[in-house]
Amino acid sequence: MYNVIPLPYSYNALEPIIDEETVNIHYNKHHKKYAENLNNLINKKIPLEQIPKRIEEFPLKDRGQILYNAGGVLNHNLYWQSLNKNPTLPKGKLLNKINNDYGNFDNFKKVFINKSKNLVGSGYTFLVTDNNGNLTIMNLPNQETPLSYDLTPLFTIDLWEHAYYLKYKNNRNTYIENIWDKVNFDHASNLYENLF
Repeated sequence: MYNVIPLPYSYNALEPIIDEETVNIHYNKHHKKYAENLNNLINKKIPLEQIPKRIEEFPLKDRGQILYNAGGVLNHNLYWQSLNKNPTLPKGKLLNKINNDYGNFDNFKKVFINKSKNLVGSGYTFLVTDNNGNLTIMNLPNQETPLSYDLTPLFTIDLWEHAYYLKYKNNRNTYIENIWDKVNFDHASNLYENLF
């Protein structure tokens, strides 16, 4: 059975950047619904992270919905871990790689924000790594996951309207800029450290 991760903080921990009502609805209605749908589609015991890579094991007629809902669980799991009441910056190998590739964290942040603002429609902006430790900032639509492209997602920002609309209305760019006051790079740093 597939479950969502426990929310790593209280519903109001991200205020005033993301309000309590948004977090509550986002986590309990949207995120959990993807897990519920996925459990109704799959009766095999395959680890969640392997579903995108083993999609050919499922009936062709179900693959689109399986990928969509698996991505919904995976992407939201990472999103909640990419945020924190008190922001944290990259450290260790990840910080060294960011500094090497982007000059410094502030430049990396600018590139990430600009990439996020250019996403068309709903989706996510990810920081990903390939199998050699190379970093890329990428946009993916809807609930696509970088795992489908043999990339490991390290950090993400959810750009679906339900992530921000109650507070920011149609001002997605303001949400994209403000959310950096609540980013958490501890999870990304630990992932990268363990991979490389």
